[in-house]
Amino acid sequence: MSAPLYLMRHGEPILAGLMLGRTDCDATAAGIAACRDQGRELGPVRLISSDLRRARQCAEAIGVPRIDPRWRELDFGAWDGLAAAEIDAETLGRFWDDPDGFPPPGGERWSTLVGRVSEAIDALPEEPALVVTHGGSMRAALHILCGFDMKAIWQFDLPYGVMLGFHRWEGGAQIAGLWPCGD
Repeated sequence: MSAPLYLMRHGEPILAGLMLGRTDCDATAAGIAACRDQGRELGPVRLISSDLRRARQCAEAIGVPRIDPRWRELDFGAWDGLAAAEIDAETLGRFWDDPDGFPPPGGERWSTLVGRVSEAIDALPEEPALVVTHGGSMRAALHILCGFDMKAIWQFDLPYGVMLGFHRWEGGAQIAGLWPCGD
């Protein structure tokens, strides 16, 4: 098997700047348009989307996606919908240093996110695919597909609308490119 895989982070949400995991909100019109324009440049691909509105709206602007909730963002539990400044800095720092050992209160462990994204990747068709998803899910995919550790995946800048491209084959993947969202 050798098939290109593109992962696109949804466009800017109307609630930008907050810890948005399960919090469901719309993407901005500009964010949707930027994703639409970039996604359509790929040509025909299997289109898949997280079920959260901010991702689904961007995918629907590109075409008719298959909805897969395994591509959701990490669930931030009690922190969901809060700004980082509203969370105890020491507690938040422990989370960023070790999101599996110190998950948000009532939230999801990093290993759970990695597990469901791994299942979603395994279920992808053996054809070119574009997944419109979230920053956390993209970082989990970088870990799964390329073997990057926690320190390495946080070195990637994944702004809204960015797209990562991979060449997949049995047992691995290689990053093929990173496309910033056009303004």
